[in-house]
Amino acid sequence: MIIRADTRKDSVQDRLSALQNICLPYDKPDDTNFGTWWIATKNGVDIGFAGLVRSVRWVDCGYLCRAGVIPSHRGQGLQKKFIRVRIRQAKAIGWKWLVSDTRFNPASANSLIACGFKMFEPSKPWGCKNTLYWRKKL
Repeated sequence: MIIRADTRKDSVQDRLSALQNICLPYDKPDDTNFGTWWIATKNGVDIGFAGLVRSVRWVDCGYLCRAGVIPSHRGQGLQKKFIRVRIRQAKAIGWKWLVSDTRFNPASANSLIACGFKMFEPSKPWGCKNTLYWRKKL
C-alpha cells in the first residue's frame, strides 16, 4: 500500500529518514520538509518511499527527487508504482513536465522508460559525471 506521507509529523520524518538510510546508504538523505512524499508499507512494515518537488529550473515542472525500495522488496514493480503516483500528483498540480536523473542505476532507468520517460541532455546539467537525465511531458 502506498500512502501520502504527512511530513508535518516528526514520526513520519523519522520513517522517511530511516528508509532513505536503508535504501540509499551511501547518499545524504534529502530534506523531506519540501515537496510531497509517499511511503509504501506491507503488513504494517515500511518498504519504500518516494518524493516529488517543484523543479528549481523550470516553472511548470516537477522533479522526481528521490525514491527507494528496501532490498528484500525490490523487483516487484514498486518503483513503477511510485513513479505513477507522482505523475498523478504532478498532473493534479498542473505541471506540464516531470524530470529526473539516474546514475549507475539500470533498474530505475528501466522503470522510468516503462513509465514513458525519455532521456534528454539539459543545457545545464545538475548531476555528477555519468548522470542520465530523464523527462516526461504530461
